[in-house]
Amino acid sequence: MARRDLEDDVLPIPNGWFAVGWSHELREGEVKPIHYFGEEMVLFRTRSGAAKVLDPFCPHLGAHFGHGGRVMGETVRCPFHGWQFDGTTGECTHIPYCERIPKAARVKSWDVQEKNGMIWAWYHDQGEEPSWDFPELTEIGHADWSEPTFFELELDAHIQETHENNNDPVHFQYVHGMPETPPSEIHFSEDGRHYQIVSHSERETPFGTFQTSLVRDSWGLGLNAIWTKGIPDAGSLLYAATTPIDHERVHSRWLLTATRNCVDFVGEEIMTGLRKGVLDDFPIWKHKVHRARPVLCEADTYLAAYRKWARQFYSHPIGDAPDESGR
Repeated sequence: MARRDLEDDVLPIPNGWFAVGWSHELREGEVKPIHYFGEEMVLFRTRSGAAKVLDPFCPHLGAHFGHGGRVMGETVRCPFHGWQFDGTTGECTHIPYCERIPKAARVKSWDVQEKNGMIWAWYHDQGEEPSWDFPELTEIGHADWSEPTFFELELDAHIQETHENNNDPVHFQYVHGMPETPPSEIHFSEDGRHYQIVSHSERETPFGTFQTSLVRDSWGLGLNAIWTKGIPDAGSLLYAATTPIDHERVHSRWLLTATRNCVDFVGEEIMTGLRKGVLDDFPIWKHKVHRARPVLCEADTYLAAYRKWARQFYSHPIGDAPDESGR
């Protein structure tokens, strides 16, 4: 067996809310095939404007709704024989050539919500209902904040690995070129699903030099909000959503916005820096292995805390969670 296979501990797909599309890219009546969590699905927007996700294979003869299917009111119509399936329940509501609908004529429906410019689906490998939520951010779409810009990439990595960078302030020095490791602190929410890390550094801007804070909020393993704060009356936001395509590949989406009063002077510079920071990490993620039992040092306090925190999002977590001393 190759050394990489021996060294790499394969992680399962975690449970939680994950982005499956941009809101602005799904028009009313549009039907799209999507592939996440190692599964094929169909995403569509009903005539009332609601985004829906269903398992895509018709229980009749197996046609895929995402290839030729059509929205009919609040349902998606199978392209093969015209059977219609409700976007909320997954039940067949109409067969055009038969009055009686078989009880087994239904497909799995996914819990979906839409906010912060994205469409989210709930994944749980045991089929459990959503057990937590995340907030709507007032900055996105606010009149005082710039029109968001978007970019997205697919990469070879596991979602826990991409998220772990938030808890690794040392890598800011060696990967992102910071002159030294920034001082930071971490806070966990009462329910344990959310945490915030704040790192402090000095930043030079056209308005002067300021002591700024990089505030990084996380909800589950697929969602980060990163604020730059400390410049008077100015700020920026990077909203990042990462979704497992399968065990080894992820789809990452980033939304960037800044306050309008600074976007032309500071905001674009900050957003360019944040975008570059994301791309700096790609070679590391692509070629590394995952160690379920990492050898940590005493300075890896936040990494140890993150590994313990991340375990709650797996039905069957692997590896031992190290303590804060790294032992």
